[in-house]
Amino acid sequence: MNTGLHIPWQGPPVEGDSIEVAEGIHWIRLPLPMKLDHVNVYALDDGDGWTIIDTGMNSKRTKMIWKKIIAGPLGGKPIHRVTLTHHHPDHIGLAGWFMVEYGAELMVSRTSYLMGRMLTLDVQALPPQETIDFWRRSGMDGAIIKERAEGKPFNFSDMVAPIPLGYKRLQEGEHISMGGRNWVVRMGNGHAPEHATFWSDDNELVIAGDQIISSISPNLGVYATEPEADPVGEWLLSCKSFLPHARPNHLVLSGHKVPFRGLLFRLQQSIENHYSALARLRIFLDKPKTAVECFNPLFKRTIGADEYGLALVEAVAHLNHLFAAGEVSRDFNANGAYLYQYLNKS
Repeated sequence: MNTGLHIPWQGPPVEGDSIEVAEGIHWIRLPLPMKLDHVNVYALDDGDGWTIIDTGMNSKRTKMIWKKIIAGPLGGKPIHRVTLTHHHPDHIGLAGWFMVEYGAELMVSRTSYLMGRMLTLDVQALPPQETIDFWRRSGMDGAIIKERAEGKPFNFSDMVAPIPLGYKRLQEGEHISMGGRNWVVRMGNGHAPEHATFWSDDNELVIAGDQIISSISPNLGVYATEPEADPVGEWLLSCKSFLPHARPNHLVLSGHKVPFRGLLFRLQQSIENHYSALARLRIFLDKPKTAVECFNPLFKRTIGADEYGLALVEAVAHLNHLFAAGEVSRDFNANGAYLYQYLNKS
């Protein structure tokens, strides 16, 4: 346990049920309609009601599961607060529903709240030109661009219930009370801006959302909204900022996969994994390459159609990190795609 990961549970809770992972803290798993087919959310017992950490996506099925859980493992007590780690649809999707149907208070970082509100209002019938240009610059094949440009894009509001006005802001270093415990809020970045994590003052517990996961890295993606972003650099800085607070016996409650112990090891391993990916890119970029051409050295496996979009934005993110550091050049090819090449300064 002191040198690696320890997984305390053999499997996740079954649909509609929960596992009590610590006194008064229930682990709940909800389905997602994608290759990563689940999200972990948590219910914390406040005595007279519950605090929910993250919510799952907005769907009839997810609402039915929640109603079953509230009536069953949660004993029918009121949901008086929803606390969000970050603004992605699988985490914020039913926040508005809990606020309207259950009168729950919303606690969330300012950036997550504003991003969630903004994106639910940004409804597009077709991908905007800025997105198409971003795909082209990333080296996406022309046939794939044509197919995607003529199809309905994913709109945030497809999976996120309307979010009413009003929330309580979570801030870096703030102390809050949830589930009979005191928690310190520590913000991460990279996977999502101002991603909240919660570190218990009373026990060796961390609610990590997607910032720290046991067996996969959170997606670190660049999008047309901020095409020059450096989420890889932001995420590495966040991991390093967590290191002084991490202990081997911390029980980490993540947004995907399974809760685990061995936080210090996992942080160090995650940092090294991304440094290794960047090192592989430096070698691969001895000749000019597009972001799409970087899939194999970056991920070390074949990327299927279901993963293509996430792989694209993560490849751009790693290349942006090298470009921001002055390690690669970036020029257009004849198709309007960026070509990246490592600048060997030795």
